[in-house]
Amino acid sequence: MIIMRRIVLASASPRRKELLRQLIGDNFEVCVSSYDEAPQPGMDATELVVHHSLSKARDVASKFDSGIIISADTVVLCEGHILEKPHSTERAKEMLESINGKVVKAITGMTVLDIDSGNEVSISEITDVKMKDMSVDEITSYVESGEPLDKAGAFAIQGKGAILVESISGDFFNVVGLPLFRLGMILEDMGVHIFEIE
Repeated sequence: MIIMRRIVLASASPRRKELLRQLIGDNFEVCVSSYDEAPQPGMDATELVVHHSLSKARDVASKFDSGIIISADTVVLCEGHILEKPHSTERAKEMLESINGKVVKAITGMTVLDIDSGNEVSISEITDVKMKDMSVDEITSYVESGEPLDKAGAFAIQGKGAILVESISGDFFNVVGLPLFRLGMILEDMGVHIFEIE
């Protein structure tokens, strides 16, 4: 008999919700963390996203007695500059101009926390993304579509932004916000067998 574990996604992101559903179906719930993703002086991009993911997982874990918590945080790194989510059209345009024609890194920090065993696994995943040479009109039109807002690096590879991405090297799902291969391996190690979940 398969004993189902409670799985909680500690994220408000609809994209992460869809990715997790792709992996394990509807066998999870969502609990948004109240952790404030404030800047952490002295941390590089990889350290930052891992720190944020671990802090979000621990915050949500404190609200449950048992289960597995999954959390993640993604940024885009361009020439040493961390690009998080633009919250205005002006900032989105600036970000797109800064990554125009360049290879950027989509970096996700992910934590899987097993409340029952106390086991915490935090990893980082990096995918290189080659952006196409965008015209001024393309950038303007894309920003006006509204899609870049609230997306790390101001583009959504799973949406209209796909036509701005020339190629990638690494995990596609990591660019969207949740590295599914690494997540599946971690869950398997914790006794959650992906192919047995119905």
